[in-house]
Amino acid sequence: MFGARGLLSRAKNFEYRPEQQQMAAAVAGALEANHHLVVEAGTGVGKSLAYLIPAALFALEHKRKAIVSTHTINLQEQLLQKDIPIVRRLLDRPFEAALLKGRQNYLCPNRLERAQQLQNDLFNSSEQQELLRIRQWSKKTTEGTLSDIDVEPDPAVWAQVCSEPHLCTPKTCGADARCFYQEARKKLLTADLIVVNHTLFFLALESIGESESRSLGYLFPNDFVILDEAHTIESVATRQIGLGVSQYGLKQALYRLYNPKSKKGMLTVLRAEEAIRKTAECVDVVDHFFQTVEQAADFRKGRECRVRKPGLVPDIVTIALARVQSAIASEAKESADEKLKSELQDLGRRIREARRGVMDFLQQTPENHVYWVERTGKMAQNLTLNAAPVDISPVLNRMLFPANRICVMTSATLSVGRDDLQYFRSRVGASDVEALKIGSPFDYQKQMRLYVVRKMPDPRDSDYEDALEKWTAHFLKKTSGRAFVLFTSYKTMMRLAQRMEAELNRAYTFMVQGQGLSRSRMLERFKKCPDGVLFGTDSFWTGVDVPGEALSNVIITRLPFAVPDHPLIEAKLEHIQVRGGDPFTEYSLPEAILKLRQGVGRLIRTKADEGIIVILDNRILSKSYGKSFLQALPPCQMEIL
Repeated sequence: MFGARGLLSRAKNFEYRPEQQQMAAAVAGALEANHHLVVEAGTGVGKSLAYLIPAALFALEHKRKAIVSTHTINLQEQLLQKDIPIVRRLLDRPFEAALLKGRQNYLCPNRLERAQQLQNDLFNSSEQQELLRIRQWSKKTTEGTLSDIDVEPDPAVWAQVCSEPHLCTPKTCGADARCFYQEARKKLLTADLIVVNHTLFFLALESIGESESRSLGYLFPNDFVILDEAHTIESVATRQIGLGVSQYGLKQALYRLYNPKSKKGMLTVLRAEEAIRKTAECVDVVDHFFQTVEQAADFRKGRECRVRKPGLVPDIVTIALARVQSAIASEAKESADEKLKSELQDLGRRIREARRGVMDFLQQTPENHVYWVERTGKMAQNLTLNAAPVDISPVLNRMLFPANRICVMTSATLSVGRDDLQYFRSRVGASDVEALKIGSPFDYQKQMRLYVVRKMPDPRDSDYEDALEKWTAHFLKKTSGRAFVLFTSYKTMMRLAQRMEAELNRAYTFMVQGQGLSRSRMLERFKKCPDGVLFGTDSFWTGVDVPGEALSNVIITRLPFAVPDHPLIEAKLEHIQVRGGDPFTEYSLPEAILKLRQGVGRLIRTKADEGIIVILDNRILSKSYGKSFLQALPPCQMEIL
């Protein structure tokens, strides 16, 4: 199929790529032999088709669902709009593909109708206007999800009208063709191939429970899973499997019952005076509790504060939450209104989960976890209590790699120098899984040139920012802009942006992450302009695709070592040290190599692309570990200045 004259050669713009053929054969082999596989496929291999074609054939022949999970929305859309239609045409066999988003992305028309009936008791006047806007949008939307609405709705109003597990069910909404979530769910039941994101995949996997209770599948009986963008699996799974109690989320749940400021809420509908009193009291207790948490936490290092011992603050909140839970259980029991009863029961479940989460956090119940408090929100005005496993590999091993299931993981960057992908496999519990490393078909010797500046001072030196400004300007001139300048520190990025703003605005179309435009809007603008210069931090190192001349230069200001300030990273390093390992070589260095490979990977996206990579960090030459970075990069011409 993937040969020079095979099935794929009929496709428009076909190029025979032996690397793509090798990957497709490996995926097909894993599916036929019913075993797991981890495969790194370099940029340009065409890995989407290399796994989609064998997956579609295997799903159809064996009547097994294929689950494809990705990290970014961009890749999900590419799979559904571009790659899957190609597969359909090539195979000339009809098959159904469906996209599943998180349930709360979908509007539930029944809940919308209900919210309108009760709007005077639930919403203030501005929220009623927002409800009207959602109502008007609901009449013309065909998808009924948040991505289809021009301006994101007020979260407090959306919470009353979106799909929820116990409120929007096959029983309540299944017969209603207007219910977007239930219609999407029906498509899943008949689909041969389902596209999800990693967050949703792990959320669903965790809610199903231990692997023994699943009938030889992950999300459906006898399914199999392909995890693309697999380099993000460890961090996504850690977040999903850990514990998180959000001050904002807990208050929103209480406000849905009764908001003391607006005097609106579900309990107002019921005229439930006692429950209203207990909820209002609980709102005050929650505020006071989080104020004491803020006073007890030390945020001098940043937005996170690690909590090393149980009992950070006295537990003044779980009794108040239990009282609310009990009051709404009584109201639900008394209510003859089935829909209102369901709403109350759902909120009761949320409050119970938050209560348990607070208790687990304060008592540090889950073992081998790291605990921390984090400031959240744009203005860092809310707090979240977090806990996560220090080492998630045993959990992932049980979840993803039991016998008689099939899990294929793939990404363009999984290796840190070794062909057996041992570092990545050990992080995700795949130590016994077959591994394959496939190179890129691109000619990096011709397409890419690497510049390393030996004369860069240390960031602590007084002349560092002068040198950073000088060399950034020097290399931007070489390519007339058309560059990403990637930073490891938001502070450094903003300082350099301020220093160079006037000069860069005169010469180029200059953009800085975090200054109004969303990431996707910045990318759209960058792709369209002939002289873009984009200053970006973490999210621009990975998952960004700008083929063609628009991006001809990637300037890396520092080697991307993670600062061990984040409690989770700090705990991982301590965990390695306790068992006698070397935290730097076992974690910090390989993670930085993977991140550098991701950043460098933004430059060459097609066979026609050409450009330069600039590294403004002389440690790549002066330190012994610098060789590890250079060896992990594609072989290309290098110039030292």
